[in-house]
Amino acid sequence: MKRIYYIIIMLASSSCGGRTAEPESVDHPGEENIVSLTEEQIKTAGIVTGAIEQRDLSTAIRLNGRIDVPPQNLVSVSAPLGGYLMSTEILPGTPVKRGQIIAMMEDQQYIQLQQDYLSSRIRLNLLEREYQRQKVLNSEKASSDKIWEQADAEYRNEQVRFTALNEKLRLVGIDPNNLSETRISRVIPIRSPIDGFVSKVNVNIGKYVMPTDVMFELINSDDIHLALKVFERDLEKIYVGQSVIAYTNNDSDRKYMCKVVLIGRDLSADRNAEVHCHFESYDKRLVPGTYMNADVLVKTIRASVLPSDALVLYDGHQYVFKVAGGRRFEIMEVGSGESEGNFTEVKMPANGNLPDTLFVTQGAYSLLMMMKNKSE
Repeated sequence: MKRIYYIIIMLASSSCGGRTAEPESVDHPGEENIVSLTEEQIKTAGIVTGAIEQRDLSTAIRLNGRIDVPPQNLVSVSAPLGGYLMSTEILPGTPVKRGQIIAMMEDQQYIQLQQDYLSSRIRLNLLEREYQRQKVLNSEKASSDKIWEQADAEYRNEQVRFTALNEKLRLVGIDPNNLSETRISRVIPIRSPIDGFVSKVNVNIGKYVMPTDVMFELINSDDIHLALKVFERDLEKIYVGQSVIAYTNNDSDRKYMCKVVLIGRDLSADRNAEVHCHFESYDKRLVPGTYMNADVLVKTIRASVLPSDALVLYDGHQYVFKVAGGRRFEIMEVGSGESEGNFTEVKMPANGNLPDTLFVTQGAYSLLMMMKNKSE
């Protein structure tokens, strides 16, 4: 809705004798809708003229929502076997890279696990040699089938144990290939599984962490969504790939372009559904959970437009001023349609927009005030 600004402009000039010159506006029969100004008055009032333009205007649905994180982009980090937190320098908001060490854990069970693995590796080598020896003896009928079968079972059983210990070590972040009889570590690293940033830290140095405890929560910012609430009556107007312009309440001038990627089909108790949008270029200053407004572009029309400042509202009607020749301006009533940015659709009466017609695009309210003073 356009506001009415009451502007008082002093349009006067001094004569040589100190007398004030009268405005050039004169009451002539049949010219009550025309205002005439001097060059100085036009300059003082800031009058600017221009022609009607043809532009594409988009109608929009105003929605609101918040920045959301898809489940696959929200990662909880735990210690698989538990232990004591030895060190960490991670704080909420800290950016992290995939594979980066974000904490160090220590516990005697890590030592035991490495010991079991090394012992199993030694025993597996021994059982393998015994298995091969018994296999040769059995083929030459130098030993019974029972002895060979027992050697085979022990060898395979140790293979299973060795493989399981190998996977346990990898699960807690220890490379089995780096272990030896003289190289055993009592600490293990906790690494980031994604690129992103830390959203929560739930531990402190020296705290014992259970395997089920969430130590850190990480967010991958590459796929953060804008989740909008759409009422049932507007849902049919939304489609995948639709353009969305989002902005925050704190900085409404900064616009973020988005695209609709998913439309929810379950209506809440408030009769609305969620529509998910992707940011074309995500600004990392936008924090998940931030509330945002959005304009969903529904329809684009080709329209005759003027700058919104060209239209004046008076007594419930919309008017524009047409250049009537020279320094004369004629007021005329028009209709208005959709607005986008600083432009508004103008619906002219018959013969209202003739070729090469110019209209006042700035200073229209000044002319309106002069016309009111003239009529009074």
